Amino acid sequence: MARTESNMISLGTSAPNFHLKDTNSNDFFTFSDCKGEKGTLVFFICNHCPFVHHVIDEIILVANDYRVQGIGMVAISSNDVEQYPQDSPELMTEFAFENKFEFPYLYDETQEVAKAFGAACTPDFFLFDNQDKLVYRGQLDDSRPGNGIPLSGSDLRGAIDSVLYNRVVNPNQKPSIGCNIKWKK
Repeated sequence: MARTESNMISLGTSAPNFHLKDTNSNDFFTFSDCKGEKGTLVFFICNHCPFVHHVIDEIILVANDYRVQGIGMVAISSNDVEQYPQDSPELMTEFAFENKFEFPYLYDETQEVAKAFGAACTPDFFLFDNQDKLVYRGQLDDSRPGNGIPLSGSDLRGAIDSVLYNRVVNPNQKPSIGCNIKWKK
């Protein structure tokens, strides 16, 4: 598994819009459709990445804890499914069902959305405030497969709490580390 870091795009960047198909409902969603009253978390994941498998339970806990508090949530997979068929939309549906996703899991077939966000790895997290400005990009927490650090979601949770309680999000943010997005050739 290749260890790739987030690109750490500039804080304050406006949320890119998208129009992608949800693999659960077969409906199309835009950023506005996924937007929360107080903020929006967009995260790039895929079905097969060991880094995603390591953190998926905590991602679900974060989603369940914060969706009810006005944070919109959406997951996006942008991997090349010709080279990585385990990330196909059909298997995305299964992955979402098995992990009890209560948020859209969108398929970025053209990879244009991942490029617009500056996504580089899975998982890669982007938190926007209620003005659709980027306030956090980076890691869930310091836990990685095999490093023995328990999952807590502390970095991402701290940023979301700051958005919810109108505090400044700490600008010292660590990049996420995961498998690289599988770009089309």
